[in-house]
Amino acid sequence: MGIVLKQSFKNTLTTYLGFGIGAINTLFLYTNFLTDQYYGLVAFLLSAANIMMPFMAFGVHNAIVKYYSTFKSKNSINSFLTLMLFLPLVFIIPISIIGYFAYDAIVGWLSNENQIVENYVWHIFILAISMAYFEIFFAWTKVQMQTVFGNIMKEVFQRVCIMFLLLAVYLDWLTVDQFIVALVGVYVLRMVIMKLYAFSVRFPKLNFQKTDNRFSILKYSGLMIIAGSVSMLILDIDKFMIGLILPDIEQVAYYSVAIFIATVIAVPQRAMHQIMLPLTAKYLNEKDNVSLENLYRRSSLTLLVVSGFIFLLIILNINQLYVILPEKFTGGLFVVLIVSLAKLYDNSLGNNNAILFNSDYYRMVLFFGVLLAIMAIVLNYIFIPVYGIEGSAFATFLAVFIYNTIKIIFVKQKFNMLPFTSGTIKITLILLMLSLAFYFWEFPFHPIANIALKSGLIGFVYFVLIFKLNVSEDISEQIKKYLKI
Repeated sequence: MGIVLKQSFKNTLTTYLGFGIGAINTLFLYTNFLTDQYYGLVAFLLSAANIMMPFMAFGVHNAIVKYYSTFKSKNSINSFLTLMLFLPLVFIIPISIIGYFAYDAIVGWLSNENQIVENYVWHIFILAISMAYFEIFFAWTKVQMQTVFGNIMKEVFQRVCIMFLLLAVYLDWLTVDQFIVALVGVYVLRMVIMKLYAFSVRFPKLNFQKTDNRFSILKYSGLMIIAGSVSMLILDIDKFMIGLILPDIEQVAYYSVAIFIATVIAVPQRAMHQIMLPLTAKYLNEKDNVSLENLYRRSSLTLLVVSGFIFLLIILNINQLYVILPEKFTGGLFVVLIVSLAKLYDNSLGNNNAILFNSDYYRMVLFFGVLLAIMAIVLNYIFIPVYGIEGSAFATFLAVFIYNTIKIIFVKQKFNMLPFTSGTIKITLILLMLSLAFYFWEFPFHPIANIALKSGLIGFVYFVLIFKLNVSEDISEQIKKYLKI
């Protein structure tokens, strides 16, 4: 766990920095510098691009991580990486042609309820390609065990740029239309910078010879399109469908604020996932089940401890945070609660996803994923017209909960390992006890002071309990290290 903890710690810091900047953008700058309609439009465009991204990447970013360690000679590695660079064009070029000739039909479908979308359809396409090739170049560095720079670009870079663009809108240096074009430019620039860094880590030597196991790689990449689509659908289908179903695109903005607050819980998983992916693939390829099970349980405990603390900070401070925000953005309390629970459960799985998608059983998992993606779409269609954004949050929760439960059962059956230990029960009880103890209690001060004081008190009590009960050896060692105990 040494390299995992070292790079995960750096990635966690940069990811939280990115989320901190994102919080300023999402909760304050977007809500005050753009109209609700244009904020909803931006959220809709990014969600649509995220849903398209797995198709544009053609599963290549997953294939690089899974297969890179199986190649030993320089020629075979160069042949493999060359294939990975050009394979996405197999999808991008035909889709570009179809998009050009079917443009009017696509525009009509996307802008059926909200006409404002019709002028920004090509923006979605360019965003999706930029996101796809960024992930490919990031995977290029992951297999070299270099994840920190890529994580900075993924979590911090575009958020800093967007902050400056929003300030430019506020100062009347940019119109809103120019802002959206510039936002697309930021994602293109991020892709180019990541490409330059990836090539500095390992410069590609083009080799168009036939790649060993190419049919297995192509089949895996194709199936990973489905896997990536399922993941992105569960993450972004709610915002996308709110924009399609509800006549007020402003609802996407209100929902996005609530979702952003809850998504902060996923930060530790995102940070640790970057280094766990190549390590898990390595253990699977080497058939080192002992190390794999150890990583599975320890990653689950570590993520549950850290994400559990964030869960407490969000749930126990949400009422004070909503005092600060504009009133029209404060109607998503149920959304925050239900999605936070889903994210907490997601974190408790540790490197479960990395095990499944890098093993020989990924086909069955994809089958389950497709069924659940369909279920998420159906549930959203049922609940959104009746309950609005709360209905969408509940549909997402059900889909994520069932999907994760199936994945736990599947890994248990095929690998005979579970992520949960007695430490999992201890953490759950601590979270329940502190939630009940602190939710209805507030300091009689300004909301910001309340949040700071309450968070400090919660953090002290939480980590004292975690340390005294020895819930996680890794967390306890880190506490001893920094407190010099």
